[in-house]
Amino acid sequence: MASYSISEINNIIKGELIGNTTLSIESPEEIQKANSNQITFIGSNKYVKFWAESKACAAFIDYNVTISPGDNRAFIKVKNVDLAMAKVLDLFNLPSPVFDTNIHPTAVIHETAKIGTDCKIGANCYIGKDVELGNGVVLYPNVCVFDETIIGNNTIVWSGTIIRERCIIGSHCIFHTNVSIGADGFGYRPSEDGRQLVKIPQIGNVIIGNYVEIGANSCVDRAKFSSTIIGDGCKIDNLVQIAHNSIMGRSCIMAGHSGLAGSVTLGDGVIIGGSASIKDHTTIHSGATVGAGSGVMNDVEAGKTVLGYPAQDARDMLKEWVAVRRLVKNQ
Repeated sequence: MASYSISEINNIIKGELIGNTTLSIESPEEIQKANSNQITFIGSNKYVKFWAESKACAAFIDYNVTISPGDNRAFIKVKNVDLAMAKVLDLFNLPSPVFDTNIHPTAVIHETAKIGTDCKIGANCYIGKDVELGNGVVLYPNVCVFDETIIGNNTIVWSGTIIRERCIIGSHCIFHTNVSIGADGFGYRPSEDGRQLVKIPQIGNVIIGNYVEIGANSCVDRAKFSSTIIGDGCKIDNLVQIAHNSIMGRSCIMAGHSGLAGSVTLGDGVIIGGSASIKDHTTIHSGATVGAGSGVMNDVEAGKTVLGYPAQDARDMLKEWVAVRRLVKNQ
């Protein structure tokens, strides 16, 4: 088990060390659960009250927090507690599962597939015709990559994920368990006699940029024509739906249970809160935020925060909720 002194950790974080502790630090933990060999964090004055009872020997604290650490305890004062904790979590991060052999003998790889150097392909994987894997790609057991798909260098695909034909995946991506990339978009129209639904063929593909991470059980559907596109650096939570022909700009965030209907466009840096839903053919411009549980029915201006169902300017929505609450109380 790895352990570090408070000085060693501060040399990595480069914060302001306040106080000292002789105890070794063996892992990070929440302030109320930590033991004497753990480091915790105090991101705001809201959590100061827990420090006196905490057993942690050290903590990262925000510059606005002014308490003293106490005997044989230490603080590392930083500008961003979350980023400091991310570095420490990385120090104690356990290694990924080990491959006994780079390509498992049960993997089925089409003879036309091109496999880069240092790739790892787990048990029962399927790699189809004319697939191209870049260098250092990792496919954990039971991954399927169908025909003519291209995956860039150092992308990691966890078990149960299916990547359909003709998709283009960038480098340094992470797809967690049971992700679906490139399934048919949801397209149906009533038949002429009105007695059944006619399926509209989905002949496009999915294009995903570099450094994209997609959480477990999320779906990115292929386009009806052209491409569904996810830009570089996007981070997508578990159980997220991205429908056909949607386009996400760079570094967008989508929290769990949120969804884009068909042909939605997100600018750069858009944040979609958990369980929010976005109507088809809607544009949310760069830097906008959609609050959790909201339903967006119209375009959203750049940098604006919207909330509610239907979504509107967050300040107006909050005023409306306050007014409704007052009406209820006065009845």
